[in-house]
Order: sequence, then C-alpha cells, then structure tokens
Amino acid sequence: MKRLVLAMQLMTRLPLPALNVDEHDFAAAIRWLPATGMAVGLIVAGGAGLGMRIDPWVGALSGLVAWVAVTGALHLDGLGDIADAAGAAHGGRTRLSAVLADPHIGSFGAVAIGLQLLAKLVLLRSWLESFPLWMLAVVAMVARIGPLFWTRWLPPLHEGLASRFRAGWRPEPCVLWSMLALVACLREPALLAAIPLIPLWGLWLRSRVGGISGDGHGAGIELLESALLLAMVSAR
Repeated sequence: MKRLVLAMQLMTRLPLPALNVDEHDFAAAIRWLPATGMAVGLIVAGGAGLGMRIDPWVGALSGLVAWVAVTGALHLDGLGDIADAAGAAHGGRTRLSAVLADPHIGSFGAVAIGLQLLAKLVLLRSWLESFPLWMLAVVAMVARIGPLFWTRWLPPLHEGLASRFRAGWRPEPCVLWSMLALVACLREPALLAAIPLIPLWGLWLRSRVGGISGDGHGAGIELLESALLLAMVSAR
C-alpha cells in the first residue's frame, strides 16, 4: 500500500505518515491517482452533507471549501498556470516555459481560477438536489483517470512530475480503473461524458501547450470534475 499512500501525499493534504520511497515508487504512484479521487470525493461529500443541514447553498459552499482544502488547491494552481501559459503561447516555447515556471499568478490564471470556483459552486448546488452524496467519490475518481491516459499519450513538456510518472505507467491499472468507471456509468450514464472529454483535453494541450506537465494534469482534473458535474446535472 506504500504507493497508494504516496499518491495520497502527492495529490491531497491529508496527514499521512512519512515514507521511505525511491524513484520507482514515485513513478508507480500514478496508478493510484483514481483512488485518491475517491478519498477526495468522500471528504467533499462529508463537507457538503454537513452544510446541507443548514441550506443547499451552504452545502455547496462547504463542499467546495472541503474540495479546495483536501487538495491544497493543487489542481487549481495547475489550472491557473496553464491558463497563463496558454495566454503567453504566442511568444514561443521559451516564453511558455518561463510562464509555467513562474510561481506568480497572472490575469489569465486569476480569471480561470475564479471562474472554476464559481462554476463548481453553482454546479454543486444543483448537483446536490439530484444525486446521493457518495456519487461525488465517483466523479472525483473518474476525473483522475484522465492522467493515466495523458501520461501515456502526450510527450512530457519538461522534466518534472509528468515525466516521472511516465516511467511508472502500466496498461493494467488503466484498464482496471476504466472498467470500474464503466460500471459506474451503469448507475449514471452521464459519466460517459469523460470518454470524449479526456482525449479532448489531451488534444488541446498538445496543440496549445505542446505536451503534458504536472500543471496540465491538475488543470485537466479540475475541468473534468466540473464537466462531469455539468453533464450529470444536465441529464436530469
């Protein structure tokens, strides 16, 4: 279970014990990213459920706060960085790399993060009226299947998280998590929206940014989560 715990440490801010790991363990942690989504979704469900005792909007807000807190805004940071980089892509690869490496947020990134938070708040408010809370674990899990495909399909943009994950990719976990997601689609067919959305994000990254990075993974997870919430709400 060491690699599962490592994946939790990488993708969440849950208090977990320190581990003695090597580069192989780190790379193999990608196989457990969907499992981290299940943990994230359950925590979000807990926050939303507590808030729902007061009011549906409070439920949506408390769920959103739990979502940001448990991930440490890691994926939101990736979304902001990708938005800034896309805005600077006309300046060439050197300029794009410089923007991605810059720890400061730009106007494109600030707008993207703000819109994402607003979208999730409104979508959660509608979602909570129609679905059981535990389904948030499924939404977050399916969104984290995306990195398993992007890691294999897209070239690494630079040395970093995505390039290290590439060495740990195996087809078996990708197939198993995909099969689990398809089973979930029997309960909620709107989750099938992930099938076109995952490659669409990969195509956008390839054409606009040039490859995959840790920021690309984080941004893709954020956008997939919102898109799946939207698909489920629209289907009801």
